[in-house]
Amino acid sequence: MAVPEQARLSQWDALMVEGLRRLGWTDDELIERVKRGTDLPKDESVFQFNYGELAAFAAREPETFEAAVREGYRIKYNTVRGIRSWIAVAFGKEPKLELEEGREAVTAELTPAEKERLESVLSFGWAIASVPGEAGVYRVEPVKRY
Repeated sequence: MAVPEQARLSQWDALMVEGLRRLGWTDDELIERVKRGTDLPKDESVFQFNYGELAAFAAREPETFEAAVREGYRIKYNTVRGIRSWIAVAFGKEPKLELEEGREAVTAELTPAEKERLESVLSFGWAIASVPGEAGVYRVEPVKRY
């Protein structure tokens, strides 16, 4: 029996889903409000999410949207800044961003459950490693290919 493939979301759609999750909505409430496209909040964060865009995606791909909310998702393509943003929106934490060429990474203090959740959404090509000597601190960086 084939294992069903996990829903895939763009980095931006994933950020918007997490932005709505932070409001404490249930999965059912999130799905219904987004599908209706009404009663969606005006985002006042630095991201200025337009949740109407998420409603348009849900209308185009209702099965993907619902599966992503109910069963989880994987991001199609991550950027280092996008990972930093996802951690900030999903967990309310401010990770450290490293942008030195060849050493791009995001470092954050995460609980074991948060680390597991982050691992489950990261796109192919990213790895999470413990920072030596710093309990609960993880570094997310591109997988090095030689």
